[in-house]
Amino acid sequence: MLDTLLYRICAPIVGVYIKLVYKPQIINKENIPKSGKIIIAGTHTNMQDCCLLAGCCTRRDIRFVAKKELLNPPLGFLFRMSGIIPVDRKIHDATVMPAVNKVLSEGGLVGIFPEGTINRTDDIIMPFKKGAIKMALENNCEILPFAINGKYKRGKLKVKFGTKYFPETTDVEKETKILEQKVIELLKECE
Repeated sequence: MLDTLLYRICAPIVGVYIKLVYKPQIINKENIPKSGKIIIAGTHTNMQDCCLLAGCCTRRDIRFVAKKELLNPPLGFLFRMSGIIPVDRKIHDATVMPAVNKVLSEGGLVGIFPEGTINRTDDIIMPFKKGAIKMALENNCEILPFAINGKYKRGKLKVKFGTKYFPETTDVEKETKILEQKVIELLKECE
C-alpha cells in the first residue's frame, strides 16, 4: 500500500491535467479488466506515457517496469512511492521477475514498454524485448497490447487497446514477434 501511495494520490490529478491539456482519445479502454492479473504492453513515445495510461485509461494501479535510474535523487523518492518496478537495463536483472510475480500473484496490473526505452527513431516501432512474454508465461497471465500514437499536442494524442490474449506457445522469440505485430496493427488502426 505504501509503495503506491503517491500513485493513488496523483493519478487522478494527473489524469485531469492530461485530459485538459491534450484531450487524448482513448479507444477500447473497457478492454482493461476491472480486476485480476493482467500485463499491459505497448509503445513508448514520451516521458508522459505512464501518466497518460495511469491517469486516463484505468482507475486500477499500474505497476510500471521502469529503468532503475528513476530511483536516483532528486526524484527517486517520488518514483519509489509511485510503485515502479525498477530494472537495470545494462544487465540481466534477476530482481525484476520476482517483483512482477508478486504483483501479478496479488491480482495486480503490470505495465511494460517492450521497446525498452522511448522510441526516438523514425521507425514505427523498435524491436520488442522479451520481458513481457516471459512475465506472461511465468505467471500464466494474459497480455493486453496497446499503442500510443500521435504527438503530445492538444487533440493529436490517441491510445488504443487491443484484445487481451495468452501467448499460444512457450517460444519466447515467436511470441514476442506476435506481440510486436499486434501493437503495430493497433498503431496503424489509430493513425
